[in-house]
Amino acid sequence: MMLYPPVAELVDKIGSRYQLVNLVARRARVISAKAEEEQIPLERKPVSSAIDEVYTGKLSIAQESKE
Repeated sequence: MMLYPPVAELVDKIGSRYQLVNLVARRARVISAKAEEEQIPLERKPVSSAIDEVYTGKLSIAQESKE
């Protein structure tokens, strides 16, 4: 069974599996809360939407500058 998008590609875009999981979970909660607040039924699962945002580059982790 092949997963799309491949997890390895997602990890490459974010940096680590830990950061990927946290980013996707956080975004999925935001998507879910917004849909519930506006009473909009979701066609896709929030996690799937968040993963697609990472894969297409719409969602990424902002790098903090160390000074």
